[in-house]
Amino acid sequence: MAKQILIKPVITEKATQLADKRNTYAFVVNKGVNKIEIRNAVEQMFNVTVDSVNTMVMPGKPKSRSTKTAIVRGTKSSYKKAYVTLTPGETIDLFGGIDD
Repeated sequence: MAKQILIKPVITEKATQLADKRNTYAFVVNKGVNKIEIRNAVEQMFNVTVDSVNTMVMPGKPKSRSTKTAIVRGTKSSYKKAYVTLTPGETIDLFGGIDD
């Protein structure tokens, strides 16, 4: 693919609960892609059937840090997040067989 669509999975407490209860997985995706491209990328990469895709753009948050002479202010980058719901009975193994 010319541009990378799926950047990384979102591994948070909320995302893990969604995966367990509703068969929904969260991914950080490229800002320039649409839902159809995300659906095709997930189906091709994980060999599953996607039921629905919901996307949202997460805004950048202001951050600051202090040095000896001044306070440096900046902003974290914004990013696009996709929630991908799979058909019942299908799962994605995000950890690739990591044993505890």
